[in-house]
Amino acid sequence: MSISDNVKQVQSIMAAHVQHAEPTLIAVTKSVGVDVANALYEEGIRDFGENRPDSLLEKVKRMPEDAKFHFIGTLQTRKVRQIIDHVAAIHSLDRLSLAAEIDKRANKTIDCFVQVNTSGEDSKHGLEIEEVMPFIENCKQYPHIRIIGLMTMAPFTEEETVVRETFSRLRQLRDEVTAKAFEHAPCTELSMGMSNDYPIAIEEGASFVRIGTVLVQ
Repeated sequence: MSISDNVKQVQSIMAAHVQHAEPTLIAVTKSVGVDVANALYEEGIRDFGENRPDSLLEKVKRMPEDAKFHFIGTLQTRKVRQIIDHVAAIHSLDRLSLAAEIDKRANKTIDCFVQVNTSGEDSKHGLEIEEVMPFIENCKQYPHIRIIGLMTMAPFTEEETVVRETFSRLRQLRDEVTAKAFEHAPCTELSMGMSNDYPIAIEEGASFVRIGTVLVQ
C-alpha cells in the first residue's frame, strides 16, 4: 500500500478503538529519510518520533516549521544539548541525571514523559512502578521540566491480556500521580502503543501512540 493508504488505515483503526478523546498519532520516522517523513506530513501528520539526534536535526532542517518532533528513544545525557531546542516533548525521562541536564540546557519549559517499565522485563528501560512517585517528586527541583505524562512499552507478545495489563498499570499509575496535583507534574497524558499493539493501548486510554512500521512499510 502507499503512504496515503497506510495513514488512512491507521487512522480508521484508531477511530474504531477510541473510548474517549482520540489520541495524537506520532509517526515514528527514525528509520526512514526526510522524503518519507514529508510524505507523511502531506497526509496531515504533524507529530514525528525520532531516537537519534542526527536524524532529528536533519528532519528539522528539511521539513515544514509546524512539524513537531518527539524524542522517543533512550537519551544520552551528553546529547541533550543537541536536541533540546527542537523537541515538542521527550518521552524517555528515566533518571535524575538526565533531568538535571535537560534543566541545565533548556531555556524554556520542556514537556517530558517519565518512562516506566510496567512489564517488568529486563530488556525494557524505565523506572520500576514503585520508583515513579519519588522520582517525580525529586524532579520538582528542576524548573524547566514539566512532566506531562508517563510512557511505557508492552512486551512483544500475542497474549492480549499481558499487553492490556501493561497499559492498564500505566493508566492506574498516571491516575495516582495526577491525584497528587503536583504543579510541576500535571501528568495527564499516556504515551503508549506501537504498530503491533496500538489498538489495545487506545482502548486503555493512550493519548499518544508511536507508530512506525505500519505507516512506512
